[in-house]
Amino acid sequence: MAAFVAAMQGCATPGAAIDQGAQARAVAAQPAAPKPADFPAADSARWKQGAFPGAGVFDRIRPGMGKDQMRGLLGWPHFSESLWGVREWNYLFHFRTGNGMGRGPGMGRGPGMGTSNSPAYVTCQYMVRFDSEGLSTGGWWKDPDCALLAQPPAAVPIPTAAAAVAPVPTVAATTDGTPRKRTLATDGLFRFDGASLTDLLPAGRARLERLADELRRDAGAQDAIVVTGHTDRLGSDAYDDALSLERANTVRDLLVQQGIERKRVRTVGMGKREPLVVDCRGTRSTLASPALLRCLQPNRRVEIAVAAGARAQ
Repeated sequence: MAAFVAAMQGCATPGAAIDQGAQARAVAAQPAAPKPADFPAADSARWKQGAFPGAGVFDRIRPGMGKDQMRGLLGWPHFSESLWGVREWNYLFHFRTGNGMGRGPGMGRGPGMGTSNSPAYVTCQYMVRFDSEGLSTGGWWKDPDCALLAQPPAAVPIPTAAAAVAPVPTVAATTDGTPRKRTLATDGLFRFDGASLTDLLPAGRARLERLADELRRDAGAQDAIVVTGHTDRLGSDAYDDALSLERANTVRDLLVQQGIERKRVRTVGMGKREPLVVDCRGTRSTLASPALLRCLQPNRRVEIAVAAGARAQ
């Protein structure tokens, strides 16, 4: 034990001051993101408990930071990696989901990701790489969805055409049967990766309850209410189809709880088929950045359309 402590103390020797030229080179490097196969097996971690990161930690990480600085934010690497003389650090970080079910290491949304009966948190693998001068060139998540947990985008209401001309948007049907539509950002409705009633955020539930009140007041003009769920393009087709439909069903169920006739409500899961924005740069294969997730936010939505003259099936 004494030898181990001495070794760790030796590794913890403070590093040299950062040269601004070296820092500029690290920032400009922009290396390719590691592939999932480049990450070590989660069960090979030396510190198997992992860690729950503090709020806002990943907002402060930038390329060009030294190892002392990275260690101050992230702690010791969790795998068998020393602090000096190595070019890569790996971590296991946990994020609470609040949905009563945890997922195994490196698991967020996506294909081939099982669940376990662990507490309600997701475990994600994070990698930091350094250049030959010991400065970070970037940090990456094994699963791109973990970036959304680490740096959740702000929930911004998505305006509709009706909202642009009316001070108070409404979902009342027009007399000629043309549907009126309300679009709600799912980031403001559900917890990450959640789709059930228990996953509804308090503010999201309140918005849906106000919406149900509008629908009840205009019930005489309604024949059909169609709730359509949409996702961004980062998940698998099968997963996104299922997630979008489950969220649409949850919205329907809450509307029914608030007094809307179930037989008048139809649900549809469109997955990623009808994006509102298509010019966001980045792919799942290169790991989704927080900027990409924010850009894709309008696509993560639930649309509620009300029309007269067409009964829900």
